[in-house]
Amino acid sequence: MTNPTPASDDVLGHGAETFQIPIEVAELYEAKFVPALFAEWSPRLVEVAAVGPGDSVLDVACGTGILARTATETVGPDGRVVGVDLNEAMLAVAARVRPDLEWRQADAAELPFADNEFDAALCQMALMFFPDRARALGEMCRVVRPNGTVAVCVPASLDAQPAYGPFVEMAARHAGPAAVSLLGTYWACGDLEALRAVVESAGLQVTQALTVAGVARFASPGEFVATEVESTPLIERISEGVYTRIKAEANEVLQPFVTAAGTLDAPLVAHLVAARRAA
Repeated sequence: MTNPTPASDDVLGHGAETFQIPIEVAELYEAKFVPALFAEWSPRLVEVAAVGPGDSVLDVACGTGILARTATETVGPDGRVVGVDLNEAMLAVAARVRPDLEWRQADAAELPFADNEFDAALCQMALMFFPDRARALGEMCRVVRPNGTVAVCVPASLDAQPAYGPFVEMAARHAGPAAVSLLGTYWACGDLEALRAVVESAGLQVTQALTVAGVARFASPGEFVATEVESTPLIERISEGVYTRIKAEANEVLQPFVTAAGTLDAPLVAHLVAARRAA
């Protein structure tokens, strides 16, 4: 997840990025980003949300569906899992991978579901992209039942990231101001207390707020760079020359996290927050 600094001092404010991507980038996202990074966090978020057999679960901003797929394993045949995303390409890949699940195109700020429809609404590594985070959390609160759960997972702030911090600083230096708003968005919910506050502002009672260290695993620093750049809209905003310079300098920046086998284990710190809707 490439990114230099929050787009503004208001780390839980409104963003301008839409993050619409073509189908080939969504396929790359599923092939590279999901196994290297997101697959680790899905079981953790499902556990924090206390999802159980027979539950109905909404995956908000589902991307290519790794969280929905993970939740399906937990809820079993008597449960229900629905994935929603604004991006058509992401949904197309999600439906290709799991055509048996329910996928809906929808804006997180206007969820097309009835009040009290789900036991849990989850959002993994996406809250920071929403233009109105409080409204999206309010919608998640609305669609869960009384005593239902809303749970989110977001990256911690950039200064807490020993691998991503130096990489992002370097990438931003090469990419220039055109990429700053994109790069800053990923870490925009990294202040845990501010995150708790915006969750509570949606009418939810926080029950757990954890900061957890994970690892993003890649075959090499080069694969890390390719995944971070080519699986995001950043690839469309930089020249081939800029990309070449980023790749070259990344080998030095990421060297402390290269294993004896030549693979890359990049630490990634994230916040997991679970909250309950009042009865």
